[in-house]
Amino acid sequence: MPPGMAFLAAITSIVYYHNIETSNFPKLLIALLFYWTLAFITKTIKFVKFCDNNIGPLQLRFCLTALLVVLYGMLLIVEINVIRVRRYIFFKKTKEVKPPEDLQDLGVRFLQPFVNLLSKGTYWWMNTFIKTAHKKPIDLKAIGKLPIAMRALTNYMRLNEAFQVQKNKDTPYPQGSRSIWCALCYGFGRPLALSSTFRILADLLGFAGPLCISGIVHVRKGNSSLHAQTKIMGVFFISSQEFLANAYVLSVLLFFALLLQRTFLQASYYVAIETGINLRGAI
Repeated sequence: MPPGMAFLAAITSIVYYHNIETSNFPKLLIALLFYWTLAFITKTIKFVKFCDNNIGPLQLRFCLTALLVVLYGMLLIVEINVIRVRRYIFFKKTKEVKPPEDLQDLGVRFLQPFVNLLSKGTYWWMNTFIKTAHKKPIDLKAIGKLPIAMRALTNYMRLNEAFQVQKNKDTPYPQGSRSIWCALCYGFGRPLALSSTFRILADLLGFAGPLCISGIVHVRKGNSSLHAQTKIMGVFFISSQEFLANAYVLSVLLFFALLLQRTFLQASYYVAIETGINLRGAI
């Protein structure tokens, strides 16, 4: 029952935060700040209670509680930092935040740089565009204008600025090929590093498939040796080893591992292709 209520509370908080963004009424963040504070305090008390009773990392509840403490702590820090930087509440003078020029231009319909992380990973913002493409052929008017950051002039100015920085450095050959490569890395190196990071994470998640399948086969053969559940504070605790020795749990982990692998792989391809297009437009 408590995990189910916690799951519903998390979904409610996400919907609540979405309504705050759409209604543009940031003072409602005080309720969310109160919720994150209470959640962090309660999970911290539970974690300290486990430590006092010598419940270590071998128990599944200890690991989950520690993970929730870190998660709620990060959410609380982010919430406090947003309120502090934007001066939404507890300040007499709020900081005016202007939306990007691309969002003010109704002709720009490419919203990938401006949506939230979940929509970026699933491309949920393209649903309207995909539905329109199913009904009738798309044209340049339906696609809309490019954002400012993806236009050739913007990328040319970025590359030129990076090249001028490398040109003004005190190097023996300031105008050689090495300087050009340094300018390219300076101007477009961060997106390529991000793409490489996504690809490395996708490759690491590729090991989860064989490991989960091997564990499922091992469990189905009856080779798993389960220990008796330990009872602490009047509650039965299941160890992490016993939890992972369940074939259904391994199947769910396999599904989510493959889902995350494809998500990271798609993100890597997207960032690399977008950076290549911007670099080609700059040159």
